[in-house]
Amino acid sequence: MNPMKIALVGNPNVGKSTLFNLLTGLRQKIGNYPGMTVEKKTGNFVHNEIKYEITDLPGTYGLYANSKDEQVVTDILTDPNHPQHPSLAVVVAEPGNLKRSILLFQQVRDLGIPGVFVINMIDETDKHGIKIDVEKLESKLKTPIVQTDARSGKGIKELKEALEMSISEQEKSFVTPREFSQTLEKIKEISGLENDYLNWQYLSQKELKHLTDAQRNEIDSLKSEHKIVPRRLQVKEILNRYETIDEILDQTVSQSKPEKISFTEKLDKLLIHPVLGYIIFFGLLLLIFQAIFTWSVPFMDMIEEGFAWLGQKAGSNLPEGPINGLITDGIIAGIGGIVIFIPQIVILFFFISLMEESGYMSRVVYLMDRWLKPFGLSGKSAVPLVSGAACAIPAVMSARNIENNKERLITILVTPFMTCSARLPIYVVIIALIIPDESLFGFSLQALALLGMYLLGILGALGSAWVLKKIIKSNFKSYLVLELPTYKMPVWRNVLLTVWDKSSGFIIGAGKIIFAISIILWVLGTFGMGERFKNAEEIVLTENPNLTEEEFENEVTAYKLEHSFLGYMGRAIEPAIEPLGYDWKMGIGLISSFAAREVFVGTMATIYSMGDTDDELTIRERMSKEINSNTGKPAYNLASGLSLLLFYAFAMQCMATIAIVKRETDSWKWTFIQFAFMTGFAYVVALIAYQLLK
Repeated sequence: MNPMKIALVGNPNVGKSTLFNLLTGLRQKIGNYPGMTVEKKTGNFVHNEIKYEITDLPGTYGLYANSKDEQVVTDILTDPNHPQHPSLAVVVAEPGNLKRSILLFQQVRDLGIPGVFVINMIDETDKHGIKIDVEKLESKLKTPIVQTDARSGKGIKELKEALEMSISEQEKSFVTPREFSQTLEKIKEISGLENDYLNWQYLSQKELKHLTDAQRNEIDSLKSEHKIVPRRLQVKEILNRYETIDEILDQTVSQSKPEKISFTEKLDKLLIHPVLGYIIFFGLLLLIFQAIFTWSVPFMDMIEEGFAWLGQKAGSNLPEGPINGLITDGIIAGIGGIVIFIPQIVILFFFISLMEESGYMSRVVYLMDRWLKPFGLSGKSAVPLVSGAACAIPAVMSARNIENNKERLITILVTPFMTCSARLPIYVVIIALIIPDESLFGFSLQALALLGMYLLGILGALGSAWVLKKIIKSNFKSYLVLELPTYKMPVWRNVLLTVWDKSSGFIIGAGKIIFAISIILWVLGTFGMGERFKNAEEIVLTENPNLTEEEFENEVTAYKLEHSFLGYMGRAIEPAIEPLGYDWKMGIGLISSFAAREVFVGTMATIYSMGDTDDELTIRERMSKEINSNTGKPAYNLASGLSLLLFYAFAMQCMATIAIVKRETDSWKWTFIQFAFMTGFAYVVALIAYQLLK
């Protein structure tokens, strides 16, 4: 038996997602609507042996879409053949603004979709001095009304019972304006549908995707003939509905002015203050930023040590050979490279979920919107950009909160410019090699150089956003129309579900790609062809007969790497990177660091015959003595070092980020454009720097 399809519909910030989580629990899945970047949440539950499949639609104020997510709602509800088209709609409202919710409910019901009207957060009516005559409102709306408080679970049983009672056809409230009655009859003939309001949608909207080309052309001709302006029809309908809704609310709802200033109003005097608001916001971001770094370290160390132990055990218990290397250095290392990001993702989304649940996220959007707007971003871009300083992966994922498709896309594309923690090992090593350990006005030159790299990341992100703003076209104009919700204590069930969704989504979505590329890199670095690779031990022993056992192993490892497939790739790209001041060894580092930027330091340690890749000082010593065979100069001088810093500041060198960008944009085109632009820009800047300073 097929489940009954239910659509959960409502304005933003009415507690719809909390209700969804309460109904479905962990029996839900997250994805994107086909061909869309808008997130889709579906779940299921069983009541009285009836199975229900419920879809949590994006928040909307009506059926006339002003954004991509609202367009999803319109497409699903107005298309009877859409896979998510519901048999029943649950329209969620909150007591503080019933007017807009009743408008949405009437529109949905007039499409021929039976509905249940839910007044959520009912426990807050007393706080705001609101009194609702629910029985009278039911009579006026001619629909069952369920009162719930999803945060406490109140009314959920009654809601499930109401789903069975509301399946029958319900009375409609739409009346065709007399001056459009004849035109609407012609629309009916074209569409072949009898529902008046559905045909009105065809007349009053610019385009509905489920019409055939022939039907669309006929309707467009009809509109031109009668000089119909869709926007005017929309306004006329809404105004007509509001006249009736106002009469209903006058008879059923009363509100007395609270004697005291509410908690929300008191808090907003601080949190959205034109000066204090920004200080508090950036202080909170600093706290989050610090927590991501400090709280994640023990867990990341534990994961790293755990996988190191697992790799060691596997290596010692498996017979020597390619299978041993594949499992220990390829599969186990690849999985470890995925899992190690989880603590940062969990911490970041824990804080983001707290801000969303409490109502503070809307204030962040309000504060940052005017500063980011000139760059094609919105206030909602602030959190992804700042969290990108910890790790671009969870930062890109957090851009899901941005409704406008263009702004969300730009945010995703520019966030990797922000200096992430993976760049730090490279910055620390290179800066120590090329910048003297001296002070200027009491500040360390090396510390100032590191600060400069962070500022470069910010400038790169904002500058690229400004360029993309000019390039990317959008049919959706962005206006920040924002309703600030009241502050609430977070629902810990929702917080934990959000963290679980984001973490598992990363592992399953990006993990498959990371896993595959890790194995490919291992294969390229482990195997080679030709006599030099096969006879590496004999050649090294002949050329360096006085090496200790440890030095001999390091030399053989470095020699094999040089003549592996990965090494040949380094030689192959040397003509392209030589103008930047790099030799083939640095080229191998560039190639291997596409797996993850921090791999560069470990790769250099291996190439320069380092036994302990964790000994940072030893790495600097060996790197400082390295001579570039092409120039005869130190490989890491001011010119080549600054060139390398600039390359890593701007290049897209993190396969995990590439994977998550593909997943979040659902587009190989934009993923490739981002990769090509960032890497190309990094190359040009590094080239100019080296050629000017060499």
